[in-house]
Amino acid sequence: MKSLRHLLAAGALLALPTAVMAGPVFDQIKSSDSIICLVNTNSPGFSVPDSQGVYQGFNTDFCRMAAAAILGDASKADIRGIGFSDSMKTIVAQNAHMASRSITRTGTRDANPGMNFVATTFYDGQGFLVAKELGVSSAAELAGATVCAEEGSTTLLNIADWFSDRDIAYRVENIADKSARLQAFFTGKCDVLASDRTALNSDRLLAETPTAYKVLPEVISNEPLTLLAQPDPALEKALYWGFQVMLNAENLGITSENIDAIMADLPSQPKAVQRLLGTDSAAGEMAAQIGLPAEWSYNIIKQVGNYAEVYERHLGVDTTFGLERSQTANALSTDGGLMYPDPIR
Repeated sequence: MKSLRHLLAAGALLALPTAVMAGPVFDQIKSSDSIICLVNTNSPGFSVPDSQGVYQGFNTDFCRMAAAAILGDASKADIRGIGFSDSMKTIVAQNAHMASRSITRTGTRDANPGMNFVATTFYDGQGFLVAKELGVSSAAELAGATVCAEEGSTTLLNIADWFSDRDIAYRVENIADKSARLQAFFTGKCDVLASDRTALNSDRLLAETPTAYKVLPEVISNEPLTLLAQPDPALEKALYWGFQVMLNAENLGITSENIDAIMADLPSQPKAVQRLLGTDSAAGEMAAQIGLPAEWSYNIIKQVGNYAEVYERHLGVDTTFGLERSQTANALSTDGGLMYPDPIR
């Protein structure tokens, strides 16, 4: 049993006033009225420039989520394409605020004091892409194959582990530039392209004849693709909880299409909805403490959408990607996945 003294001390701690948790990176974003976000230069479904040169895709929408949460306007995301090997260096050099670029969170990367991993937006795994004319149906048949892989990525370590564990001989073409790597694969310099399976599906779409290629069934690694940011408590909380807003909105059935009707009748909505959207409830309290606009959660959902909207818009079954989400790791936890909405209360 706790003593009265301990209970009183705990009560005093709960009663302490809380200050806005401003940080230098967060303050710089607000003062410049723009957030610099790095994405892949050409990854169909994830980040591709449209006819106006504006990046569109699954990953780019999390850049816009950040801008909507922090600045109140999703269009204030300054989205810049960059190669993989330069993306983390750019964050550490403080030349960008965040990256939404399918970067795998690993222990050694997360230990780097110049960058912080914040929220996993997609759970992936590494695999192999081959030309159908190669005549293989399993990675176990790749003895003696030449594998194209990306310099500086986890891919090289994963394939080394996988082939070594099975005592399968192979050779690797370590090519940093994506265009050069794809050209080497599509022209037959490499027998196999190794990368995250979603990246392989994306790269396949860049082939002259996409149907001539297939992803083999083996998944050889865990790849939690995670938002990366400069270290700053306020920025990290804004990104993490901005993503949680998207998950909670999906879980509660709130979309960019129906949110205005819900807001018009907010007092009669379930308590969880009120906490998510009410400026005088949990979301409003979080905004005051982090330093976000009072309507930050509304702005995210209205301007970007919930997680399901973003997924289906860019990767879902009605897109060229055609990825079924149900019962995969990227489904909500209520549907057998790993996307678990943290409570906003």
